[in-house]
Amino acid sequence: MTAKLPPSASVATTTNGGKLNAPAAERNADALTKLLTRIAPPSGTALEIASGTGQHVTRFAKAMPNLLWSPSEVAQERIDSIKAYRAEANLTNFHAPILLDACRPGWSSDLAPFDLILMINLLHLIPETAAKTLVSEAASALKPGGTFMVYGPFLRDGKTISDGDTRFHADLQSADPNIGYKDRDEVLQWGQQAGFRTLECVEMPANNLALIFTAP
Repeated sequence: MTAKLPPSASVATTTNGGKLNAPAAERNADALTKLLTRIAPPSGTALEIASGTGQHVTRFAKAMPNLLWSPSEVAQERIDSIKAYRAEANLTNFHAPILLDACRPGWSSDLAPFDLILMINLLHLIPETAAKTLVSEAASALKPGGTFMVYGPFLRDGKTISDGDTRFHADLQSADPNIGYKDRDEVLQWGQQAGFRTLECVEMPANNLALIFTAP
């Protein structure tokens, strides 16, 4: 995952103990936690792809103690931030972060299968080919009947739905024409091609969506 990103795509500042803080992660944490507590299995293992700073997985691990949470990242500074949040939280269900490039073909075979996989605010930051690979690998990395959640901004019928989304999508494509918002219906189709069954398409705050799939 090495796309060139504009400054607006990843805003995080260093705080005490090496932790990174992303304001966007704080803004959507409550809504995501509420959704996950509804759709997540009552127990089992969970993988967060591209965990970023570690703010989200810390909240999720606290709210859902019966799930064993494995965060992952491709950037070392983010791995270090997740480790700092993990040390501070001191939770037994919060595993050490995995160094993982989820756009790499074949990564699913390196890990034990999970009951839940989630991906937050990533698809618009990677090229379409990488996004398709990620969805396909996630299908292979789930146990039968497992749940896959994809959250973020999406196009609807090929179009953005707000001025803010239009500006951000344009910023992304100016930095790298291969990235930008993906169309909701196309992503749902990728999921079906990977073998998923679509469960829900949930409207979330700030015009975002949560696409929820289940593995066969």
